[in-house]
Amino acid sequence: MVSLTSEEISQYRSQLADYPDAVVALDEIDNCEGDLEDATLNLAIRVGQQPDRNDFLNGLAKRYRVEICQDMLQQELLKGNLILVVDTLMKAELFPSVLVTPVVLYVMKQGVKSFCEPLTYKIET
Repeated sequence: MVSLTSEEISQYRSQLADYPDAVVALDEIDNCEGDLEDATLNLAIRVGQQPDRNDFLNGLAKRYRVEICQDMLQQELLKGNLILVVDTLMKAELFPSVLVTPVVLYVMKQGVKSFCEPLTYKIET
């Protein structure tokens, strides 16, 4: 289970206050006592999705790995700057914007480098 503390939720709420869907997501994460997976399942149901797996959040993040792992977004996540990443993914409209924040937080908690590592290919010469 990947979870956030109340302090982390409060910090992210301050950073993302200008993004109503991010605030909704953080409220749901708070309601789920910090559990990102439970909150994401609840949010997905609210937007008409029918999540049918226990690892829904992981699967959702993996589907958008290419976008999340762009160099610029990776660097911003490594710095702890959620604003640019959330903004970019919401504007891309890849998935319902209310799900963007839990996905980004999940990637941060998993470790950006390890999450994006499968996209790093070595070319042997």
